[in-house]
Amino acid sequence: MMINADQKELEKFSQLAHRWWDPGSDFKPLHDINPLRLEWIDRHCQLAGKSVLDVGCGGGLLSEAMCERGATVTGIDLSEKALSVARLHLLESGRQVDYRQVSAEGLAAEQGSRYDVVTCMEMLEHVPDPASTVAACAALAKPGGHVFFSTINRNPKAYLLAVIGAEYVLQMLPKGTHDYARFIKPSELSRWLRNVGLDPDELRGMTYNPFTQHYALGHDTDVNYLLHSIKNV
Repeated sequence: MMINADQKELEKFSQLAHRWWDPGSDFKPLHDINPLRLEWIDRHCQLAGKSVLDVGCGGGLLSEAMCERGATVTGIDLSEKALSVARLHLLESGRQVDYRQVSAEGLAAEQGSRYDVVTCMEMLEHVPDPASTVAACAALAKPGGHVFFSTINRNPKAYLLAVIGAEYVLQMLPKGTHDYARFIKPSELSRWLRNVGLDPDELRGMTYNPFTQHYALGHDTDVNYLLHSIKNV
């Protein structure tokens, strides 16, 4: 089976892996949005006691946060360096997360539907075939389970803010972090969800105020957005 991954993307994030847990590093935006993502996810599915799969977990920011809320968390990623950092941080935090180096497609072929909750955040825009990742996430969720995605819309405003603004003007992200051609419209993502038995439930936008340096969830989905779905029973 072909692995749905871009080697250049893996190398790019692997080179930064040692800085995952530094809130002042290139990963500062992830640290800033993590509480928002966590609250939104927890509000929909009440994480305590749930079995959760975090697809594209990277260094484990969201995985550990969901574990802290009482979930049993498995985190998967294809970057060995990012997973090494994630496992190392468990020694510091004392939390328990099962990290595995495997693709969503590979795990779906191995396990099938066994998770109450599947999260796939800030990842779809970095893989060659995002619809394949969506299908794998759907396959891994139990019937009636919750599947969460976040990604970036594709339009001129998104290019201006997520690429030019974030990478070149504000320098919040390393240059080359995002490829505009890989951005995904909510209508496209919703179609992929329905094609694999997921019912789109709530679409939320995430905005950044450069003056207050704060992120907020709201109705503006022009750039960053999150989509909650439920697997058909």
